[in-house]
Amino acid sequence: MSAGLPLFHLYGDPPDDQAFDFMHVETIAARSSLHDWLIRAHRHRNLFQVLLVERGGGEMIFEASIKPFSAPCAIIVAPNVAHGFRFHASITDGYVMSFSEDVASVLGERSGEAIGKLKALAAEPIISLKTAHDRLSSLCADLHQEMLIARDGYRLAMRALLALIAIEVGRQSASRARTGAVTLAPADSTVDALQRLVEDNFRKERQIGFYASALAMTADRLNDHVKRATGVTAGHLIRQRVLTEAKRELVFTGRPIHEIAYELGFADPSHFARFFRKQTAMSPQDFRAQQLR
Repeated sequence: MSAGLPLFHLYGDPPDDQAFDFMHVETIAARSSLHDWLIRAHRHRNLFQVLLVERGGGEMIFEASIKPFSAPCAIIVAPNVAHGFRFHASITDGYVMSFSEDVASVLGERSGEAIGKLKALAAEPIISLKTAHDRLSSLCADLHQEMLIARDGYRLAMRALLALIAIEVGRQSASRARTGAVTLAPADSTVDALQRLVEDNFRKERQIGFYASALAMTADRLNDHVKRATGVTAGHLIRQRVLTEAKRELVFTGRPIHEIAYELGFADPSHFARFFRKQTAMSPQDFRAQQLR
């Protein structure tokens, strides 16, 4: 884990790797107002989050980029993604819904893969809302009420409401998909398994043969499968995960570049620099300097 990128359960709370069947909803103001409307960059290991911004707006840190947003919009955050928010103080509100991956998996099976699509949508996390805003607001308010009152059957009701919320967000994103901004491909179990393996091993294992063996496949078969499912090779997915971590280290920590290189498993800093330049067309030093402007 990056020293400069905190890992939380919910923001400010210690990580909980054993979280299971976890669902939580709160207003944006409830937590943000306690932190001067600034949620610093962090990540969650096993939580999805969906924000409904009903009023106001602000800026989102999304990995190494800054993305402005304004109400009404939905924001989707997938597990392990570096993110943070600077909300417009006192005027921004809406809801933050957090749920563990096991909840997302079950809901995906029961709701036409509605939540299964959220990870694909989260590649471009901000979704402007149009006609579904009032319906989403009503669903989120009902979800919040179910959690607060906790009547008999409230957990089942929360799951059902989360599924409906995911469906509405997916419908709103459909026009974006038609313009080519996002691809709503169904989740692929082999790609998901590969991504979990990469997440656990990318610092020390770069060779596709390692991942193919772990998945009981040949390297060629794995590459072909991933290419058909995603449009890119398995090797590309591995390199992109290493690159993402390199960018996080350069932006969110002040660690020397040679330390970052060794932490990411490169034999020496020059090898890391060549890798980074090939992927981004700039040196690690220039990338860090650009982000600090």
